[in-house]
Amino acid sequence: MSLQSSIATAAGKSSYWFLHTFRNGGSSLPGKITLKLDPNILDELGKNYDVIVITGTNGKTLTTALTVSVLKEKYDNVLTNPSGSNMEQGIVTTFLTAKRGRNERPLAVLEVDEANVIKVTQHIKPKAFVFTNIFRDQMDRYGEIYTTYKKILDGVALAPNATVIANGDAPIFHSVNLPNPMIYYGFNNQADGDIKATPNTDGVLCPRCQHILHYNFITYANLGKYFCPYCGYKRPELNYQVTKLTELTPKSSSFEIDGEPMKIEIGGVYNIYNALAAYAVGRFMGVTPAQAQKAFQRDERIFGRQEEIKVNDKLVTLILVKNPVGLNQVLDTIATDKDPISFVGLLNANYADGIDTSWIWDGDFERLTQLNIKKYITGGERYKDITFRLQVAGVPDEDHMVEPNLDKVVEMIDDLPTKKVYICATYTAMLQLRKIFASKGFIEGGME
Repeated sequence: MSLQSSIATAAGKSSYWFLHTFRNGGSSLPGKITLKLDPNILDELGKNYDVIVITGTNGKTLTTALTVSVLKEKYDNVLTNPSGSNMEQGIVTTFLTAKRGRNERPLAVLEVDEANVIKVTQHIKPKAFVFTNIFRDQMDRYGEIYTTYKKILDGVALAPNATVIANGDAPIFHSVNLPNPMIYYGFNNQADGDIKATPNTDGVLCPRCQHILHYNFITYANLGKYFCPYCGYKRPELNYQVTKLTELTPKSSSFEIDGEPMKIEIGGVYNIYNALAAYAVGRFMGVTPAQAQKAFQRDERIFGRQEEIKVNDKLVTLILVKNPVGLNQVLDTIATDKDPISFVGLLNANYADGIDTSWIWDGDFERLTQLNIKKYITGGERYKDITFRLQVAGVPDEDHMVEPNLDKVVEMIDDLPTKKVYICATYTAMLQLRKIFASKGFIEGGME
């Protein structure tokens, strides 16, 4: 290690120690300090790792967590960034805090922001990339889905020998011929028909002839078994597939992968895709179906992703929402709850959230009025926007409380009329809320 790299590493580790000893923690600043002193530090930090990069719009954090769990059935030394700090500085911090084993080449399973894939592959050549999905998200940062995919591919181009493990149900992931070895996963649990996606669905134009794609079946949004009746473009053959949905509840999902029964302790069809991606990575790395099944049985709650928090006598479920497709899937999951609930919607518009809040008008908030919701709260820095959106959706004023201050929102939870409370929050609102919960002793930590 060069003198520059040694100084940068020491400074980063010292700042991490200080933040986690005397402050409330933090995963970004140590990486920023290290990069300032040595912009090429990842050359040194990542050189002895087999790296798996997980990227895409939705599901990165849970896919990463499930992948780590699966790989730990076979490998002892797996490094990851569990708090979802997925930009370059957060990834540097992840390596800074690594505990190295002596007897094996370590693995690093990294959640990476789409625009930061190239910042990783400029220094590290991954063993594999995992593509979850691409939907409209943070339009101010990424633009349309095709520009987002271009950002990912610019990074992948620097690692042409890495295997790409992609969601085969997403038409965009089959639209460009890559030199990389390809593995596809997806759903194959329905009979074939001939349907089209609903209006206003992203990414349903055939990438070859620009006609509207048809589907034999759709799982959600633009994901499914697609084909073009005009030019013959179609979904690739799947290497790993969900063959059956057995039972879906707000807290768990039972299903089969290639006929093998699986269960994860989190609800939502969209989260089954995350498990399937983790399964595909595991099989690529030599993990058996039985080992994957065992890994999925661990009831590990993920930072801000359907995280259950006991607030006195209330059971609060905290869910990150950041774009219309994710929101709609969350509402589908909440709809499987048979008990009366209260709903809290918190909207911020900082850089990490995306400063454009117009996405809330594409989300199906009208669905809320069809659910067994007894009371609503809206808040956050952009509380006026989310409040007005729910009013337009038909939420009754007499059941709707407005509170911008998140400390007061937490205080109001005690007085809600239901035992179950679902909080849907954008990223920075979720972080702020977790800090409040931590300060009151409802969870152990706010940031990580």
